[in-house]
Amino acid sequence: MAEKEKRTPEKELIINPIDGDKIAENPHLLPYAHERGGATIKPMDAGKVKGLAMTAMYEQTDMQLDQIKAQIELLAKQANAIQQRMSISERIYQAQMGIDPIISRTYYLYEKKSGGNVLSMVSPQEWGPNGPYTYIATVKLLGDHTWDVLKKADAQE
Repeated sequence: MAEKEKRTPEKELIINPIDGDKIAENPHLLPYAHERGGATIKPMDAGKVKGLAMTAMYEQTDMQLDQIKAQIELLAKQANAIQQRMSISERIYQAQMGIDPIISRTYYLYEKKSGGNVLSMVSPQEWGPNGPYTYIATVKLLGDHTWDVLKKADAQE
């Protein structure tokens, strides 16, 4: 018996009863659980993920474009206001002035019946219903020597 014990046991060939096509060589690389108690791994729906990402992207870019459009509209309004101030300022500086205008004071722009404009300190109410000129606007001299229109005649609004 000593001879039998000294012999190295030969490797016994184990035959797996499960079909070889159903056994994974590297089960840790499978995209799903390969054991009964393994974590459930659900495949990701790539179309759904991309769809949600696209929806979020469109929402964000639309919001940013709306902000830019609002800024553009504000800048356009400001540019128009400056253009109007420039236009009325040119008209006032071409008008007849018997005064030296002071910054932040209110003045009145009139049109002569014979043509041309007049800048006056006298308001339309002070002239009464039959004033010598046609009222155009109430204006205020700003610090940059442009004029701000505070009120326009009803026909020009």
